[in-house]
Amino acid sequence: MQNFEQFLLDNLPHSKSIHPTYESALRNMLEAGGKRFRPALLLGVVKAYNPLMIESAYHAAYAIELLHTYSLIHDDLPAMDDSPLRRGHPTLHITYDEVTAILVGDALNTYSFEVLSNAPFSDETKVNLISELAKNGGLNGMVLGQAIDCYFENKPLALEDIKVLHTNKTAKLIATALKMGALIVGRENEADKLYNFGIKLGLLFQIQDDILDVTQSSEEAGKLTNNDEEKNSFVTILGLDEALREANLLADELTKSMQSFDESLRRELSPILTKYINRHKN
Repeated sequence: MQNFEQFLLDNLPHSKSIHPTYESALRNMLEAGGKRFRPALLLGVVKAYNPLMIESAYHAAYAIELLHTYSLIHDDLPAMDDSPLRRGHPTLHITYDEVTAILVGDALNTYSFEVLSNAPFSDETKVNLISELAKNGGLNGMVLGQAIDCYFENKPLALEDIKVLHTNKTAKLIATALKMGALIVGRENEADKLYNFGIKLGLLFQIQDDILDVTQSSEEAGKLTNNDEEKNSFVTILGLDEALREANLLADELTKSMQSFDESLRRELSPILTKYINRHKN
């Protein structure tokens, strides 16, 4: 991932403009770091099946990180979660202003597809990747999840509806990272299997985030914690003990599912998956 991080820093968005802070605002949250979890999943799949394509795959990994970063910027806005901290740094509407944060989110969203359109893949592969990212990050994916989350604030949902919410808001972008990796290396027969695994992984990721929200400080998490009391989080609805039980059940299921991966895929994905599957236990 060190090489990908350098690729990201070497290809930060830039703009020739009279605007005094636009370019620095575009780069702010990308330079702030982050888990780079979604890029790591995509690159792990590519490395497992065709290591020679890793450098080309950086473009797709960067695109998904751009889209994810836009979602965080908008999620932190006053109209949504109104959070002052992200990735250990002040959020954009705090550092600059709300208008800048909105427009930077818009810019990173669209730039992700520009990056994909210029990636060194066949036209067919590029179209497939753009379609997957748009579908899972857009109106029937992450944006839908955000809409449900905001609309039902202060309106408790049933557990199955919360799973629908977070399947869209969180899990689909994680799942599409795995699927995009498979599409890049021509493993279409593996793509749906990895996507379905990624949906379960994404749900676990969200349950863990909800657990960490009530068990970590803002300094430890790098973002505002204990901020989900009015949201449909797994902890808010289930309580901490039951949320931990749900996380353990999903973690066990995913660990077993990993055993069905072929040797090369298991070798590349196991380190990151084991780390994240078990992070609520630390």
